[in-house]
Amino acid sequence: MKKECIECGEEFIGRIDKKFCSDYCRNTYNNKMNKDGTNLIRNINNRLRKNWRILEKLNPNEKCKVNKKKLEDAGFDFNHFTSIYTTQKTKDVYYFCYDQGYMELEDNYYVLVKKK
Repeated sequence: MKKECIECGEEFIGRIDKKFCSDYCRNTYNNKMNKDGTNLIRNINNRLRKNWRILEKLNPNEKCKVNKKKLEDAGFDFNHFTSIYTTQKTKDVYYFCYDQGYMELEDNYYVLVKKK
């Protein structure tokens, strides 16, 4: 059965449910369809990855205390994190980038922790 490729418009022969004449056309079409969402997601993932690297570098052990300025100087973005954990007893709020977390303390200090 002859069909028309939905990307390039060329005719091709194939299965009844086939939409593209080649892998190239299929990939090109799907990349165009996902372009806007992909850029947004890619940018956010890059920010999260950068935050994670900063936390891991500043916290080589499982727990430490750092000044907010040190985080900011490294380029840390406090607006991007993957999850929030609130302790049951003290109601302390920890923000996590994957397995690396931080909690604000007094006097512009943060405690950095790592999930086990």
